[in-house]
Amino acid sequence: MKLYADNTSGRSRLYPGVVEGIEFLRGEGLKVGCVTNKAEAFTVPLLRDMGIYDKFDVVVSGDTTPKKKPDPMPLLYAANQLGVKAEDCMMVGDSMHDVEAARKAGFQVACVPYGYNHGVDIREAGPDAVIDSLAELKNLFK
Repeated sequence: MKLYADNTSGRSRLYPGVVEGIEFLRGEGLKVGCVTNKAEAFTVPLLRDMGIYDKFDVVVSGDTTPKKKPDPMPLLYAANQLGVKAEDCMMVGDSMHDVEAARKAGFQVACVPYGYNHGVDIREAGPDAVIDSLAELKNLFK
């Protein structure tokens, strides 16, 4: 844990389109949250170091709620904090656990193909949409 704390973001980089996608959503007047299984002690410094912490209306870490994804609890907690009904939410994820959590929470779900799926195509999890970059979110809101 100390090693990770000392190296939380040293080699981390945002995927292309992340900032553009978040800024599009915010520009549309939508609330934006970050829900991760990473502990808060690592989440907040990483998001700050990447320059995107302040772009989120809520950040839910792996230790914010008693359960983590694929349980829907963190997503439902985020929706509650944002004052949004689950059926009005969309999860943008990168893993099969994200799809499972979104489905259990009653969220719509879009995915990017570059997640933690052990070589399995994210399409096999059955998300509502697959986009190559968060910059493509604008195409889902036409």
